[in-house]
Amino acid sequence: MNKAQVRDKIRRNIVLLYEVPEGRTGRPSKSLTLLQAEAVLKAAEQGPARMRAYVIVSLLTGARTEEMRALRWLDVDLTGLPKVDPPLPPNMALVRSVRAVGDTKTRKSRRALALPQRAGDALQMLWETRTCAHAEMSECSCLVFVTRTGRPLEARNVRRDFRKVVDAAGLVGREWAPRELRHSFVSVLSDAKMPVEIISRLVGHRSTMVTETIYRKLLRPVVEGGAEVMNRIFPKPDERGHRRCCDMDRAKRISGC
Repeated sequence: MNKAQVRDKIRRNIVLLYEVPEGRTGRPSKSLTLLQAEAVLKAAEQGPARMRAYVIVSLLTGARTEEMRALRWLDVDLTGLPKVDPPLPPNMALVRSVRAVGDTKTRKSRRALALPQRAGDALQMLWETRTCAHAEMSECSCLVFVTRTGRPLEARNVRRDFRKVVDAAGLVGREWAPRELRHSFVSVLSDAKMPVEIISRLVGHRSTMVTETIYRKLLRPVVEGGAEVMNRIFPKPDERGHRRCCDMDRAKRISGC
């Protein structure tokens, strides 16, 4: 607009007459601790089959909420191929989302993930408890997660039911959002010392920087990995001497001296 005004294409840049609203600062995402995550899983397992599967699969696979709502049964393999070499575990293919074009957020987001046992069991139960209303709606009969009338889930449906699960887990439901199941997935794996490169591939990020700076929340107040490795590489002098003596004694016993 400024360039057009300089070149006399327009008389006045009317955009400059308006003040852009500042907006409100969004709530930073957070992560469930390991104990909180287990409480949420147990609460979900006591709830309806739909939210049971939604919460468990989201937390144990790190799938985006937009990918979960677009998941189809034809992209879910609950049996795998156990007799091939190497065996193929039960899995789900995340190749769609509820975005305008129906594609995933990025090309790297298209991925197939092995299903943990609890996630596979939850999806199996959901498959077995499907109602006739699901099949009556031809446009969404293939979707895994639908409403009681067979319609596609909306964000408000998921948010409402998810908060009920969180309340049942002993937390405050209104303080948590479904997207934070994905943040919890990253944080719990990181706390279990899984390399960030593998975590980044699991969640479909283009680089590890997004995984580290946005999604990973440190569940421990102190990062211990570097200290643990350095203790092994450079032990205390007395420990090093003790180890050397132990090694010499072990060698003598083996040689019979």
